[in-house]
Amino acid sequence: MTRTKRLTYTAVMAVLMAICSWITIPSTIPFTMQTFGVFFAVGLLGGKEGTKAICLYLLLGILGVPVFSGFRGGPQVLFGMTGGYILGFLLAALLMWGMERIFGRSLPVFLISAVLGLLLCYLFGTLWFLFLNLRAGQEAGIIAVLSMCVFPFVIPDLLKIGLAALLSRRLAPLI
Repeated sequence: MTRTKRLTYTAVMAVLMAICSWITIPSTIPFTMQTFGVFFAVGLLGGKEGTKAICLYLLLGILGVPVFSGFRGGPQVLFGMTGGYILGFLLAALLMWGMERIFGRSLPVFLISAVLGLLLCYLFGTLWFLFLNLRAGQEAGIIAVLSMCVFPFVIPDLLKIGLAALLSRRLAPLI
């Protein structure tokens, strides 16, 4: 793939993540299609280019472009209560890229690395959420935070991983 094509696909995936984040069901941690965009980018472009797309998405958001859920942008979103989950997307992509480099690019590797990446994203986001709660002087137990921020998202996120795997495998030969 040429450099121009790689840059174009990277930009398109960053835009897709923004569009997916705007498909929202409001909640403390909004239900979005954002995780689909993250896993689809890595599945379609591979670990390296998918990670670049996520970095571009985060950069746009931190610069204030309204790419996050609720048409929000700016550093206050990333450094806010839910920012750890958004930053966790980058950790998930890096893990997936690493596993792809070690084990190759196959469907089983994608699925296993995506689930592990999702768990890493949940872990980082939950720790971030707990830290900011404690810093604000609020006592929030781990079970309460998991019940609010993780448990409701597990099945939808696993379905999004499945959809990303299916679509990326079907579309990869076209690019």
